[in-house]
Amino acid sequence: MICFYQTYAGSSSVFDLNRMASDWIGSLVSVHCGATLGVYQGEVSSVDQTSQTISLRHPFHNGVKCTVPEVTFSAMDIKDLKILEIRKSSAEVPRQNGPDSNSTLTPHGGRKDKGGGALVNSAPVTVPNKTEPKLQEGGVSPVPHYSKSYGERHMDVAGQSKGFRRRHNSWSSSCKGPNQATPKKNGLKNGGHMKNKDDECFGDGIDDVLDEDFDFEGNLALFDKAAVFSQIDSSERRGNGARSRGTPGEQTPSRYRHDENILEAKPVVYRQITVPQNGTKEYSTDSGLVVPSISFELHKRLLAAAESHGLSLERRLEMTGVCASQMALTLLGGPNRLTPKNVHQRPTVALLCGPHVQGAQGISCGRHLANHEVEVILFLPNFVKMLEAITSELALFGKTGGKLVSNVKDLPETPVDLVINCLDSHENGFLRDQPWYKAAADWANQNRAPVLSIDPPVSGQAHAVEAKWSLSLGLPLPLSEGAGRVYLCDIGIPRQVFQEVGIKYHSPFGCKFVIPLHSE
Repeated sequence: MICFYQTYAGSSSVFDLNRMASDWIGSLVSVHCGATLGVYQGEVSSVDQTSQTISLRHPFHNGVKCTVPEVTFSAMDIKDLKILEIRKSSAEVPRQNGPDSNSTLTPHGGRKDKGGGALVNSAPVTVPNKTEPKLQEGGVSPVPHYSKSYGERHMDVAGQSKGFRRRHNSWSSSCKGPNQATPKKNGLKNGGHMKNKDDECFGDGIDDVLDEDFDFEGNLALFDKAAVFSQIDSSERRGNGARSRGTPGEQTPSRYRHDENILEAKPVVYRQITVPQNGTKEYSTDSGLVVPSISFELHKRLLAAAESHGLSLERRLEMTGVCASQMALTLLGGPNRLTPKNVHQRPTVALLCGPHVQGAQGISCGRHLANHEVEVILFLPNFVKMLEAITSELALFGKTGGKLVSNVKDLPETPVDLVINCLDSHENGFLRDQPWYKAAADWANQNRAPVLSIDPPVSGQAHAVEAKWSLSLGLPLPLSEGAGRVYLCDIGIPRQVFQEVGIKYHSPFGCKFVIPLHSE
C-alpha cells in the first residue's frame, strides 16, 4: 500500500491511499518509476484503492508530452512521488493539533486559513516506496530535471493566482528561473518583522548583489600605475642614485637563473684550482669553474701521494669502475632502457682491455655493468704473466656471468650498444704494434658503435680508436681532439693530498661524481 508521509510542527502523520484518494484528484504530481520507466508528470485523474493504481491525465514522460491522453501506474512500479500543486482547494482534512488553532491542515502539509486565505508554509511532498530512488551521476535526483519543463509553467500561473508560496530549500526553489526572485516570508516577533530561518540559510539575498554589474573600467581607473611604479623605483634607489642591492659601484644583473642564488655573500671565484705548472689546456664545468689540465708526470706524483696515505690501487680501481659504469649506464639509456619490463632488449657492451692498470679499470667497470643486467663481452689477450690487479679483477668478473674472449674473431659481428676502450697505456706505447691491439682497434672502428675511452693517454700519442667520450680521473690530462667529449670523475683524492704535490684544489664536482668538461 502506498503511504503519504508529511511532517508539520515537529510531529508526523501518516495517511494511506484509501484515506487520501479523494484529495489527490486534480493535483499535479511527479511520479518516479525507476531508471527503466523514467519520470512521469501530470494531473491525477483517478485513484483506485482496490487495485492500488493511480491515473494521470495529460501526462509528460521525461519532460516530453505523451501521445496518449492518460497513463495508469501500479503501486509496485512507483519509486517516488512528489506533489507539485494541489488544485482542489475544497479538499481539507480534520484539524490536527498544531500551534495555530485558526488554521486547518491540508493534505499537502500546509495550513489554510479558515477565512479562505492563501496557503502558507507549503512544500512539495514526497511519497516514498519501499526502496529509495536511485540518484543519477553527481548525486542529483532526476525528478527536478524532468518536472521543471511541466511544473514550472503551471506553478507560475497558479502561484500568482492563489498566492502559492515556495520554500527555498524545496524542489520549487531549484525550478526558479534565473530572474525570478523568491518572495520572503514575514512574521511577527516582539512587535517587529522576523526573517524566516530558512531564508537566512538558503535565501536568495545574494541575487540583489549579483544583479548589479561590476564596473571594471571605473575600478581600473582608480589604480595609478605610474605613481605606484615611481614609488617602487624611488624606494630601491639611494640618495646617490645607486641601487639599494649590492655595493654602489657593483653592477647588479637584472635577471637571475632559476638555480642562481641572488643573496651572494661574496663574489664567486671561478678559478678555484691552480697547478704549479700551467698545462697546455684548460677546461671549464657547466657552472663556469676552471679546471686546468696537468701533465702525466704530475698525475703520477698525485696518485703516488694518494697511495701513500691509504688510497690504494684496489680502492682506485673500484672507484673508477663505479664512476665509469654509472656514466656508461647513462649513455645506454638509463631508466628508459634498463627496466624490469625490458628484459628482452638488454643492452650489449663490448669491453676492450689491455694487460695494464687501465685494463684493470675497464674490467672493474665491466663487473659493475654486468651486475646491472648489461650483457658484457670482455676482450683481453692471453698473457703468461699478468698484473695482480688484473688477476683479481678477472676473478670477480667471472662471477657475474659475463663473457670473456681472447680473440677478436669471438667479438660480435653486429653492432653493439657501446664500446668501452681500455687498450691504451700511458707508458707502454709498444703495445700498439702488437697484432691483437691492431685487430681490436680495427674491430672497434668498424663496429659503428659509440666509443667511451677510460683514462686515455695524453695528446702526444695518437688515438688508434676514435672515441666519442673520454673519462679522466681526478684532474684531466691535455687530451687531443680524438678523445671526443671529456668527462671528469672523482676517485676520492683528499684536498691535502693535492696540496702535497703543489695543487691548490677545491672540488668542482658539487653533488655529482662525474661531470662534463668544456674546452676553453
